[in-house]
Amino acid sequence: MAFGRNQPGQVTRPGEMTFLGKDVVFEGILTMEGDVRLDGRLRGELHTTGTLTVGEDAIVKGTVKAGILITSGKINGYVIASKKIKILKPAILIGDIRTPAISIEGGARFHGSSDMGANTGVESNRLSDEKVYTIRNLSADKCSDIQQS
Repeated sequence: MAFGRNQPGQVTRPGEMTFLGKDVVFEGILTMEGDVRLDGRLRGELHTTGTLTVGEDAIVKGTVKAGILITSGKINGYVIASKKIKILKPAILIGDIRTPAISIEGGARFHGSSDMGANTGVESNRLSDEKVYTIRNLSADKCSDIQQS
C-alpha cells in the first residue's frame, strides 16, 4: 500500500475492500478498483470503480469518482458516480454531481447542481419537423382560435 503525499498509483485490486479509518488524513490522489470505506479525511482526488462509502465522521475536499457513492459524511467538491449516489442522514454534500441516479434521505443536505444526463434524452426527441399548433381558447364557441405555425 502506498503512503505519503501525492503518490498516484493503483492501491487495490478488483474484489478487495480498502478501509481508511478515522485517524487517516490523506492528501493527494488515490486510485482503486475495489470497494472503499472512508472514515478519515481526504483532500485531493479519490477514484474507484467500485462502491465508495463515506462514513459519518469523514470529510472529503476535492474530486470523487466512483461506481457508486454512499455518503453519511461531509463532501465538498465535484462528484461523478457512474451508477448512483445515495446521500444518507446526516450527510452534507456541497458541490456539483453527475450520476444517472440519485437519492437523498430526509435529514441529509445537498447544495449544488446535479447532472443526470437528461439533456441527451430530450434532444433526441425534439419535434423539429412536426407541425406545432398554438391554442388560445378551447371553449365550445371559440374553436376557431387554433392556429397552425
